[in-house]
Amino acid sequence: LSEFEWFASTIAAGFFKSLLKSLTVALFWLAVWYIAAAAVDKELLLPSPVAVLKRLGELSLTADFYITTAFSVIRVVSGIALATALGLILSLITHVSRIADALIKPLITVIKATPVASFIILALVWISRDRLPIFIALLMVLPVVWTNLREGLNRIDPKLIEMAKVFKSTPWQTLKHIYMPSVLPYFTASMRTSLGLAWKAGIAAEVLALPKKAIGKQLFDSKSYLETTELFAWTVAVIILSLIIELAFEAVVKSYQRKRRAQDAEN
Repeated sequence: LSEFEWFASTIAAGFFKSLLKSLTVALFWLAVWYIAAAAVDKELLLPSPVAVLKRLGELSLTADFYITTAFSVIRVVSGIALATALGLILSLITHVSRIADALIKPLITVIKATPVASFIILALVWISRDRLPIFIALLMVLPVVWTNLREGLNRIDPKLIEMAKVFKSTPWQTLKHIYMPSVLPYFTASMRTSLGLAWKAGIAAEVLALPKKAIGKQLFDSKSYLETTELFAWTVAVIILSLIIELAFEAVVKSYQRKRRAQDAEN
């Protein structure tokens, strides 16, 4: 197998292993949900999982369902990508400059302390409805990424940097063998926290901003028309999409870690 094929196969293996474990847990909570719905016996208040999954199946047969979910996923993933890039840049700047660190740290603290709803309402004045979820996802992820990457950079042993200079390592070699291994655990930790946070914040922004093609708009419409079963169906879709994104990320991380261990063993 080529290196790409090996990498892809290990990602797939890790993904399906995590998916099987998650499905087992999901079955347990589905049973709890079924019992609760039977006890309430009012679909308007709490529909059964059978009714919700049936409605979700009906929605999944329509092209509009996939268009809507695709737009929401693109918005959230775009926000995560922008926040990651910006967090990396800011962490590097604050790592090398104490003045920049003193200026940026209070701003990050304010972002973390401000309620998501406040940001959404304020941002509606300046940003279009379609772009608002991207901005909100960015704001939710940025503090987490910046804090973790800043901590990772600050914990790099200065002696390793000096050793790299003594052996006249290239910038790429220093980045690959010192910075990346040191920062990677902090980066993965920030992503594990950020993925779910960004997804929830992005959907919440859609609920208030109501862009044309968005899961959040579907949730709002279902609630307005008291279509509880459809509301639950879209909520389940949100959970499934979030789970898929998180499992895909974990599979990539585990595959990369296995590759690194294999390379270290060869060396």
